[in-house]
Amino acid sequence: MTQTSENVTWLTQEAYNKLKEELEYLTGPARTEISAKIAAAREEGDLRENGGYHAAKEEQGKQELRVRQLTQLLESAKVGEAPAADGVVAPGMVVTIAFDGDEDDTLTFLLASREYASSDIETYSPQSPLGSGVIGHKVGEDAQYELPNGKPASVKILTAEPYNG
Repeated sequence: MTQTSENVTWLTQEAYNKLKEELEYLTGPARTEISAKIAAAREEGDLRENGGYHAAKEEQGKQELRVRQLTQLLESAKVGEAPAADGVVAPGMVVTIAFDGDEDDTLTFLLASREYASSDIETYSPQSPLGSGVIGHKVGEDAQYELPNGKPASVKILTAEPYNG
């Protein structure tokens, strides 16, 4: 899981290895593949009207952006353990909150960076207004955060458990 504090991201060994593998693929085989696509498209003639060439160049740009993101993330990463199951909200936990104390109006989410976004649970960044508002609070406590429109909001922490995804 991740914990961000002063530009340091905490990762489990498994997460670190997964991101490192992705980086190695993008800087090796993926670069070779995209270079071949660009070369093949370039041979088709006029580059101004060559959709395949422009698509390949755009794909290359996206790949290189991801390479820079992964490089930066891995350079600042610290490998450690997932948060303790002590009822205190921390990155790497699945948190359930009730809005304005209404226990019928709840939200359950994973508090983690987007590298952990999953299709089976909504993910909120620790830097998001809600994420930063609940970090450090214990189960049963109220937490405040600021809505995008600048108004304050209050939530009650119902559960906080380490994510086992």
